[in-house]
Amino acid sequence: MKSPILGIDFTRSSKPRRPSFTLVSAKESHDLLSDSSATNLANGGCCGGGCCRLPGNQVTARSVPLLRPMIAAPDNRAFKSLNLNLAPLSSRARLTSTTALPPQTISLAPVEALQNGATTPSAATPVHESTVYTHPPKFVSPHPPYSVFSAKIDGTRELTKPGAEKRTYHFDLDVTDYPEEAPGVDFRVGGAIGICAPNNFDTVDEIFDMLGIDAAERDASVTLHTQGGRWPTIWGQEEERSLVTTRRELLTWTVDIQSYPPTKNILRLMAEYATDENEKTILLYLCSKQGQAAFCELRTGPYVSLIQLLNAFPSSKPNFEHLLCNLKTLMPRFYSLSNDPHESRFEHRRIIEIAVSVHESPENWRDGNRTGVGSGFFERCARRMLDGGETEVRIPMFRGLMANPLAKEFVTDGPMLLIGAGVGIAPFRGFVQRRLQSANCANKVWVLQGVRDSLLDELYSGEWGAHEDKIRKVVESRVGTGRYVQEEVTAQADLVWSIVNALDGRVFVCGSSKGMGEGVENALVKVAMEKGRLSHEGAKEFWKKKKEGGQYIAETW
Repeated sequence: MKSPILGIDFTRSSKPRRPSFTLVSAKESHDLLSDSSATNLANGGCCGGGCCRLPGNQVTARSVPLLRPMIAAPDNRAFKSLNLNLAPLSSRARLTSTTALPPQTISLAPVEALQNGATTPSAATPVHESTVYTHPPKFVSPHPPYSVFSAKIDGTRELTKPGAEKRTYHFDLDVTDYPEEAPGVDFRVGGAIGICAPNNFDTVDEIFDMLGIDAAERDASVTLHTQGGRWPTIWGQEEERSLVTTRRELLTWTVDIQSYPPTKNILRLMAEYATDENEKTILLYLCSKQGQAAFCELRTGPYVSLIQLLNAFPSSKPNFEHLLCNLKTLMPRFYSLSNDPHESRFEHRRIIEIAVSVHESPENWRDGNRTGVGSGFFERCARRMLDGGETEVRIPMFRGLMANPLAKEFVTDGPMLLIGAGVGIAPFRGFVQRRLQSANCANKVWVLQGVRDSLLDELYSGEWGAHEDKIRKVVESRVGTGRYVQEEVTAQADLVWSIVNALDGRVFVCGSSKGMGEGVENALVKVAMEKGRLSHEGAKEFWKKKKEGGQYIAETW
């Protein structure tokens, strides 16, 4: 061709053109379409097998045709709520890099079978007395010198009013008989106690039902043997263990069945014991390279619990021992003291006080709500007393963190500004009680308290001691001017600046890190920029140095 057509000269070869497509084999095409990371890339989904997403306008869904899954998915609410993308799943044979089956590192055996070769109980067989409904087994213990103490709830009340977004309860715990652990170790203002909360008893029975473990097996004494590690203790030595317990004790007190997103080990374990081939294939897909994107979405999406997974894949009934050793250890929950532990309203008795907000969220696969392990346990205890009239309700606790930042940096002199929202304000009540006992501390403590609506969720109103209205400012975010506590920090710039630059002056912040914690930190930076005439970076460095010097203490979660 000697002349170009439409101005394009196809005869020129000085600069080779790059092809706009690449031919691939049939096998490569199938592998590409079977890989959810590649398919989701085309769909604007998870890229490169990770959890990130591309905007939908960058790559269209028509870039690569989707293969319809060749399996029948379980038809139940629990499975449907997982919202799994099964489009890349075409054949189990095409799954690659599947997670290996995790090992089983524990075993259970009847107690009598390990004693003198006996097969029936004898008079020499020790009787295991379980306290599963009231107190953890003895082997569930923190590191020395701590031990789990059964503290009686001396009284409880609901601090929030009906209609509050979060329910918050106050508890008086009797620790009069708490044992001395070490010289000089005691409860401190701002300290936190550890609570060993059990899993919900009803949920434990649900899991037993799903696994097909009958009532007699649940409470039968067994000998547990572990191959190493700390479990089933909390922070014990890493070593092999043999101890007598029951299956109910282990599932109630030693493993966390609801606080962590699903792991590939758990999904692979469920696949191993699934009898339905379609369920097995889906579970293996989530553990494979092709299902990486779907797995990421499962972990980062709506909350998924063990009981939900067992309902979603009903044919999977994992071996109990195999399941136990692949669940996370049930760890203590920590709650700050809301009073001065050295002051008691009762003669000859020692009472510590805490406030607990109930963490609650709706179930996304069945009716009702779920509550957090610790806060749900506390609420059930409170309702037993408030609604059922019970008087002997106890809490497994230990003294725990008396050297946390709030307790460590509290001093008896010098001005203090206490900034908190929600239940984060609770430890500051103890601060104020202690400080107002000293006459020379008058006009040296101020509180900025953030609430949604003071008529519904203002905590400890009227319980801050003398001149409460002069030392405490309540900021409401949902009513009135709709102001957040961080906005009040900016408005009180003169007070903030004078306190943090005073001798022994301290600024304390306590509450949720999201929203309040981040907002207060940004507000403090603005104060330093305005009052100290600092740049943004200079203001951040200013507060960093104040934190290192113990004058700025933030305890957020």
